[in-house]
Order: sequence, then structure tokens, then C-alpha cells
Amino acid sequence: MRKIVLVNLATILILSVILPVNASITTKVTVDNSLAITYDFQNIDPIIYDQIKANPQFNISTIPQIIIKNLEEKNQKLVRWGFGSETNIYDDANLALHISFFLGGSDIISFKVNKTTLKRTYQVSTEWRKFQIDLTGNFSVDFAQRLAKPVEEWQKTNATTFYYENKQTGMLDVFFYLILPASASSIQVQGDTVTFDMPPLLEDQLLNSPFLILGVIAVALVIVLLYRKAR
Repeated sequence: MRKIVLVNLATILILSVILPVNASITTKVTVDNSLAITYDFQNIDPIIYDQIKANPQFNISTIPQIIIKNLEEKNQKLVRWGFGSETNIYDDANLALHISFFLGGSDIISFKVNKTTLKRTYQVSTEWRKFQIDLTGNFSVDFAQRLAKPVEEWQKTNATTFYYENKQTGMLDVFFYLILPASASSIQVQGDTVTFDMPPLLEDQLLNSPFLILGVIAVALVIVLLYRKAR
């Protein structure tokens, strides 16, 4: 037990020497019908940066695949993901990594339409953010520990943006932004689940409009009349 403690302390000391003070990871999640997610690793030590690039286990799909696997282990299988617009994750000039992808599915984000107001009430789960990733053979980031505080305790930079930071001396600074749509209202947070309302969409208004039904009936009558004339 004592050996394990000493090894952990030694690892922390080594990383505190290698990692620059301003090294950071900033995550931005923009909520729509799915989640647009970006991870920006900035100001990485050159040695660690080269080790990450040489790590065959780390690529553009590593983070979303870890998230999917973790959710499946919790029996949350209604999840899908897709690549973002950028495929090159390495920025050699700035010793930085940029990873973007989409995350969706009803275990991540879902909505219900209010039959009276036609507003959509969305429910967004953020538990997926809690995972650990091995960037190299001896350097990993434990987001489960660094982002353990529930979203309901995070700060709000404005009415629709939740913000959290975790700074630890000699380690990576971790920042997280959860950005809801600008038109979101009735925002509530319970633990790590965020709910909010959105104004009615045109498609919902049309589907619930009596004029649509009348239009369908009118078109049906026209088709019947044309058919009778053709006979």
C-alpha cells in the first residue's frame, strides 16, 4: 500500500515539473437537437505532445468511443455520435489538440411537445462527461474526478451558459462550457440533467393546425373529382 502511495506521489511530482502552469483543457458543448462538442488541449509540454502523437491508441475517435463504451456499461445504449467538421486534431505550431464531434440519441438528449403550447421541452444528460482518457502510456486525465461537481452547482456566465473550472497547481486546468440555445426558457437543472423549453417549431405548428387537416381533405376531394372525370 505504501509503495502505491509513493508511486502516485512521484507521478504527481513528475507531471508538475513536466506540465507548464498554463496547460489547459477547454470543453465546449453547444446544445441543439444533438450536442456539438469540442475538446481543446492547449499549451502541452513538447515531450508529452510528441508522446501523444506517437500513441496509436489516441485519435479523433478515442474520446467519443470511450464515452459510448461507458454509457453502454450503464445500459444506456440509445446513443449515437459523429465526426465534427475538422479531421486534423494536431496543431504542431501551438502544441495543441482540437477534437470535435457530435453526440446524440435519446439517452443523451430528448424532447416532448406540449400539446397545448406546442413548446418543446428538452432534457439533456451530462453524465457522459465523466470519463478517464489515457493520452500517453503514463499520462491520463480523469474527467470523472475533475468534473465531479454536478451541473446544478456550476456557475452561469449568462442566462443560457453553464460554466465550471477546476484548477490544480502543477496540473492541467480544466474548463467546461455547456451552452444552451439562446431562445431556451424555463431552464432547470437537477443534478447533471438540464431541462429547458424551446419555442414552437413551424413543423409542430403545421402538424397541429386544423388548416392542415382541411388542406388534406381538399386535396383528397380534388383527386376524387379528377379520377371521376377521367373515367
